Amino acid sequence: MWNELRNHHGPRTRALPRLSVLILVLTLGMTGILRSHGSPTAARSSAPVSIDFGAARPNPFPPGTHHAIKTVFLIVMENQNGSNIVGNPAAPYINSTLLPKGAYATRYFNPPGIHPSLPNYLWLEAGTNFGITDDGDPSTHSLSTGAHLTDLLGRAGISWRAYQEGIDGTTCPLSSAYPYAAKHNPFVYFNDVTGTGNPQSAACIAHERPYQQLATDLRRNTTARYNFITPNLCHDMHDSCAPISDPVRQGDSWLAHAVPAILKSHAYKAGGALFIVWDEAETGDGPIPLLALSPYAKQHGYRGGIAYTHSSLLRTLEEIFGVSPMLGDAAYATSLRNLFTTYP
Repeated sequence: MWNELRNHHGPRTRALPRLSVLILVLTLGMTGILRSHGSPTAARSSAPVSIDFGAARPNPFPPGTHHAIKTVFLIVMENQNGSNIVGNPAAPYINSTLLPKGAYATRYFNPPGIHPSLPNYLWLEAGTNFGITDDGDPSTHSLSTGAHLTDLLGRAGISWRAYQEGIDGTTCPLSSAYPYAAKHNPFVYFNDVTGTGNPQSAACIAHERPYQQLATDLRRNTTARYNFITPNLCHDMHDSCAPISDPVRQGDSWLAHAVPAILKSHAYKAGGALFIVWDEAETGDGPIPLLALSPYAKQHGYRGGIAYTHSSLLRTLEEIFGVSPMLGDAAYATSLRNLFTTYP
């Protein structure tokens, strides 16, 4: 513990009595844990997530800064530890194509103790789970706050869209209807997106689009700048579904069809970034997979060993789009800039 403290705060102060040193270490340690976890509902975990002893980090890339990355695609998969993906013959596309092509974070975790799915999706959008610890639909969890990413994007005039597999695009998708799961669609929990739970909300319908529309938008170069992509429960590695009946193989096959269209698109080639992340670990808190592909990402199978959580991905999105304030635990997180040669 002392070596970690010394690395953050400089040489050891010899004049301090041992008791004072112990009190200082314990105080800073507890402060770091609270900052790192970002929520009173986050349980302690043995996962090696780095603890931040410093103050909140401001966004070093405010509006007006020239950003190389213009468009982001984020695909969220489900419930797998990295050890069940990397080297798994049931995931040939990930292992033979995606991992060798882009950058991979080997120590990426869901926030400590945060389970099941919905709390992690909310964390990706807001840097906190708002005390929610279950997978209830929006009718159970209605959030009136504007402190979330897509609200900041909207205020900054930055377009965003959620492509959800399994919705028809004619109503705001507030209720789960298998294989669509509302718990994997964080935006419909926020009243400012849904018009306070209005299934006919024009704003919600405009932002919440069927996944099949993505192919057309890619061809026409009409995607938004932030594109959140959610496979259904049979394609995101969550459920075992016929005829394959292997969640990992199902998800890998879906990615093999979905990703090439993104990588071939003008939006990707002209300053795009694709993140593929899993919402939470199957066991413990991870590591879970995170892949970054971009003309500006480190390539050829780069593997970064810095410890990250969903707070890091959220911070990265805020830095790319130049929006603030940093949301929730993202204010204390390390961004994913180490996975890129040019950032943001």
